[in-house]
Amino acid sequence: MKALIAMSGGVDSSVAAWCMRRDGWDCLGCTMKLYAAEDEDLLPSERTCCTADDAADAAAVARRLGFRHYTFNYTQLFRQRVMDPFAADYLAGRTPNPCIECNTWLKFGALHRRAQELGCDCVVTGHYARIEQKDGLWQLRKAADAAKDQSYFLYTLTQEQLSRTAFPLGGMTKPEVRAIAEAQGFGNAHKSDSQDICFVPDGDYAAVVCARTGVHPEPGPFLDLAGRRIGTHRGILHYTVGQRRGLGLSFPEPYYVVAIDATANTVTLGPKAALYAATVRVSAFHWISGTAPAGPIRCRAKIRYRHPEQPCTLTPTADGGAILEFDEPQRAVTPGQSAVAYDGETVLGGGRIVPE
Repeated sequence: MKALIAMSGGVDSSVAAWCMRRDGWDCLGCTMKLYAAEDEDLLPSERTCCTADDAADAAAVARRLGFRHYTFNYTQLFRQRVMDPFAADYLAGRTPNPCIECNTWLKFGALHRRAQELGCDCVVTGHYARIEQKDGLWQLRKAADAAKDQSYFLYTLTQEQLSRTAFPLGGMTKPEVRAIAEAQGFGNAHKSDSQDICFVPDGDYAAVVCARTGVHPEPGPFLDLAGRRIGTHRGILHYTVGQRRGLGLSFPEPYYVVAIDATANTVTLGPKAALYAATVRVSAFHWISGTAPAGPIRCRAKIRYRHPEQPCTLTPTADGGAILEFDEPQRAVTPGQSAVAYDGETVLGGGRIVPE
């Protein structure tokens, strides 16, 4: 059996490769080149992945494990499917999650096609999640280590993709992974994890959007919940739903960003209570089983990666989306983020949040 190992240059994918070799797989390693030279100059190497230095780290691990390593150039696809939509979302007043798009179009899209071309039986990544088969269906399940679980980012996987994917780290903890890397003499055993969004230096989303689009945010009105102007914002790129800091205004009680209207170029502010909503609507809900239920189901769901799962009723809609009615109102429901539903340890699916 032959596996294509997606190697970012970090410790997780390196140990995933070691696991596959240990289990007797014939392996090929690959690193995706995602940035043009002018992009890499903007990226602090300690906060990103898939740079030239990372590819060198991945190649060194592959040599140590005794298999070949390739670098595949996906700069155009990454720009078209990840960076450009990211910028478009912010310009439209949404807060996107580009890691989900990267998984969908790059790791489990382009790499799966490349794996088939190379005669590989599966694609292997260092994600912390598990894949199991039950009653003839493939299931995406949470990692054993709840603190590292990355199943939220993988909800777009299909049955066919799950059948040809392996997550060797799904049952391991991060300390165990680092211990293996150290024991194997990997030079990246103590390499820092990539942080935030890989192509956004220092978390300055607005600067990245401006640099990539040439569009600079125009100031506009801050509104209160009654639609009255209460100040002037710096441009909608600088704000996201739930934000409190950086507003530049003073009120008797803390005010937060409640809504963003890109068409009107307005940012609506309100007290903390205005951030809560029990109903969440999502578009294009992807069911991992491949089939939507006939009617409402009870489950738990999260509306952002670090959001604790909460009980809700999930109802499929005729347009392919879904409505989640939470038992308790949730804070800062943010258009552009993803709502992901779970049945215990199993991911049911997810979709992008849209305004009510």
